Amino acid sequence: MSVDTRGAAAYRPDVLGLRVGDRLRAAGGAFVSNARNPNLRRAQLSFGALRTSTWTVTVVLSVYAFRVGGPAAVGLVLFLRTAPGAVLAPLVAPLSDRWPRQRTLVLVSAVCGVATALATLMVALGSPPGVYVFAVVATSAATLYRPVSSALLPSLSQTPLELTSANAVRGLFDSLATLLGPLLAALILASTDIRVAFAVAAGCALWSAVLVLRVHGPAPPKRASRERDEIWTQLLGGLRAVLASRDLALLGGLSAAQTFTRGALSVFAVVVAIQLLHIGEAGAGYLTAAVGAGAVIGSLATASLIGTHRLAGWFGVGVALWGLPILLIGVFPSEAGAFGLLAAVGVANAIVDISFYTLTARLASDEVMGRVFVLLESVVTASVAVGSVVASSVIGVAGLRNALIAIGALCPLAVILGRRRLHRLDATMVVRDSDINLLRGVGMLRPLTLPALEALANGLESEEVAAGGLVFDQGDVGDRYYVVEDGAAELLGDGQVIGTLGRGEGFGEIALLRRVPRTATVRARTAMRLKSLSAAHFIAVITGYASSHDHLNAEIDTKLERFAPAPIPPPEPENGG
Repeated sequence: MSVDTRGAAAYRPDVLGLRVGDRLRAAGGAFVSNARNPNLRRAQLSFGALRTSTWTVTVVLSVYAFRVGGPAAVGLVLFLRTAPGAVLAPLVAPLSDRWPRQRTLVLVSAVCGVATALATLMVALGSPPGVYVFAVVATSAATLYRPVSSALLPSLSQTPLELTSANAVRGLFDSLATLLGPLLAALILASTDIRVAFAVAAGCALWSAVLVLRVHGPAPPKRASRERDEIWTQLLGGLRAVLASRDLALLGGLSAAQTFTRGALSVFAVVVAIQLLHIGEAGAGYLTAAVGAGAVIGSLATASLIGTHRLAGWFGVGVALWGLPILLIGVFPSEAGAFGLLAAVGVANAIVDISFYTLTARLASDEVMGRVFVLLESVVTASVAVGSVVASSVIGVAGLRNALIAIGALCPLAVILGRRRLHRLDATMVVRDSDINLLRGVGMLRPLTLPALEALANGLESEEVAAGGLVFDQGDVGDRYYVVEDGAAELLGDGQVIGTLGRGEGFGEIALLRRVPRTATVRARTAMRLKSLSAAHFIAVITGYASSHDHLNAEIDTKLERFAPAPIPPPEPENGG
């Protein structure tokens, strides 16, 4: 069996089992593999530029709203800014599975840049409603960027390990944006005015569009004509996929709890800075920047997670740590403590990012992956909106410190409720990684993208054949595709041995793709363990990707050149008639 040793795929399977020096080298390899892949590099830089724009606008708009109407206005503006995106994103989600995903990203970044530039103009004209309207447009568009980017990364990656490393690198860029965006806002607010901050944010978004213009990713897989034609099928595809998977539903639910807390934190950062710690408007930017600083540290630390089979468990840890520091700020309020605890939130955010986006990409099929990510992004965006409103309301009813304690407790409690399912998901991924490694070693399957291999691995079933037993006989109807997991077999054509099969070799595709009877007999020479796929599952995945289908047909032609079964003679007439 051959192993892909390029980039991130050269790492050991469980980095947590390595020494510190080996872990650092493995983490460094993740960043090197992304830097050497021009498509991944541009995609990551584009993501970082847009996220920097988004975070700059978040802080500046919050301060602007606080000036106009106090804490209640901050929560209301954040809600109005995020809620439309949560509603509209699913309506345009089918584009992410029908258009090349990089084109969608160009459009999203361009809309964000233009809308933010117009918000700058509204500030100059003294029109708060105009500022809010264009901020809503920019945020609604930005809601699509992360999910579409998340659906694109698997197609730019070769192995689960490389996908995990790509999400780790993107998490670092997100963390840097979480630091640089608020820091830019704080520095600009301290030295000049809001118009400059909006203008800088607009420039970052437009630069994001320029970067992603040069990303060349594969075309989306082919779709059935019925799905292309039925708009409701397209719109509901992501929802059906999530509801059909308890694991995806769990990830979405815990993410909603985390982002509800994130929405509340957008309000808390301003009110804590001004009313509890008395460090002024710029202090809101510095507190938010503390989250970013922790996220940068966390992104570098979570690079050690690359290659582990425990991402679901780490995801739970990250979600729980999103709420606990906020709770502690309410119990022990102090300036130094607030900065340190919010840095811990940033570390938690880095853990959540790498684990959530890697696991979701591996659980969702490529045909609906864009819609799944958009749906989950819509849920978490709505949670941000609700969290900001609830936080401002709870502050008004129960006071700031009680609000911090109550909302901070949500995430830890949610993780406690879902911990068993997270453990089972980790166990599932151990088996899935082994199956993908097996499939990756089959020569004819190497052209498949990682999402296609995930789809095949998801349908594998285990079979055992005793020594001397038949897997199938020449002339049988073909109904399954097989890969040898362990043991050896011999191929017999017209009663003669014509070849052998060993670990990591696949067989049975000729009958499935050419719609003919089995062209040879496969008999076990030793006890064998096989992985098999139903004909329907195998054909659906293989024919969905043009490059793999063409490659597989070429392989079949080569095999038939080596051996073509003799024509089946017509049946003997009965009774001489």
